[in-house]
Amino acid sequence: MESMVGNHYILAPAYKGKKVFLTGHTGFKGAWMMAWLHKLGATVKGFSLPAEDEHGIYNNLDKEITAQSVIGDIRNKKQLADEIASFQPDFIFHLAAQALVRYSYRHPAETFEVNVTGTANLLEAAAAFTGKCTIVVITTDKVYHNNEWHYPYRENDRLGGYDPYSASKACAELVVDSFRNSFFHPNKYATHQKALASARAGNVIGGGDWSKDRIVPDIIRALAADEKIPLRNPNAVRPWQHVLEPIEGYLLLGAKLAQEPLTYAKAYNFGPLPHQELTVSALVEQGIHYWGKGSWEDVSSPNQPHEAGLLTLDINLANKELGWQPKLSNQEAIQWTLEWFKTYLTDKSNILFEQITAYESKCNNQ
Repeated sequence: MESMVGNHYILAPAYKGKKVFLTGHTGFKGAWMMAWLHKLGATVKGFSLPAEDEHGIYNNLDKEITAQSVIGDIRNKKQLADEIASFQPDFIFHLAAQALVRYSYRHPAETFEVNVTGTANLLEAAAAFTGKCTIVVITTDKVYHNNEWHYPYRENDRLGGYDPYSASKACAELVVDSFRNSFFHPNKYATHQKALASARAGNVIGGGDWSKDRIVPDIIRALAADEKIPLRNPNAVRPWQHVLEPIEGYLLLGAKLAQEPLTYAKAYNFGPLPHQELTVSALVEQGIHYWGKGSWEDVSSPNQPHEAGLLTLDINLANKELGWQPKLSNQEAIQWTLEWFKTYLTDKSNILFEQITAYESKCNNQ
């Protein structure tokens, strides 16, 4: 396997001075990615709905980075196409999505519109401009037809989805595959000059996530208020990982895809190392340990919306072909996450760049 030093070394030359169009830049994961791209020297243009929470990562970055920010909806086909065409990006990373399972039960049609039609709008806009471009569409680990077994899902396993969110993301993968075959076929790259891949990441945690119906924000709100942490599915197993883990995977995939579009135009899983998955209750117990106090209560109900009980990913393809592997244990991921929130709640400091630098150091020393 190629050394991680060599892999990390290609990120700066791959993105320095390049134009990167980033959808979903005001969101949790998108803001972390925008910050890292800024640190790598890229020129970033973000396209997203307004940031939902004043305390989120994005609203704490406006004085620290320079990036164009376009407030827009990926369902607005013309605006999206106009912004891409005027920018002529070297890279497109598509993170904008309706990303919450429980919200998708309340708003199923909206979820499909955003995640499926929005992805098609973006890829049609990419096909319309004539420049060379590398495109990475971010989906989720939940794109697989989940049989609730211990077998970790591989990229060639059946796609599916019980809830509207999961199904919409599986549909987005079909949209990606269709556009890759119909408009961006690797064998015709010399003609269209577009390279397209997708990335499927596990459950991401990290500082600055204040979304509703997510476990880390639920933990922080309860701990800050000296209340018990409510757990809907304490025994559910998830492939938790710190937000910087998949982002490095996305950046690495984009860099390698730009170099060799015929080789890397496919889907890749990004998740924790085997046996690093945790139950929700174990995650919470570790969070309480690092916070220094707290407790939780089981608020599960037989009438609550269905959510998967067991989900694990096989990351061998990303490891073998991209040379990517996680750098943080689940304990470190939780500790880094709690450290960000503790620091922010104490004096409103944002240690995002310090954590990116520390993560880069781990990359270079591995």
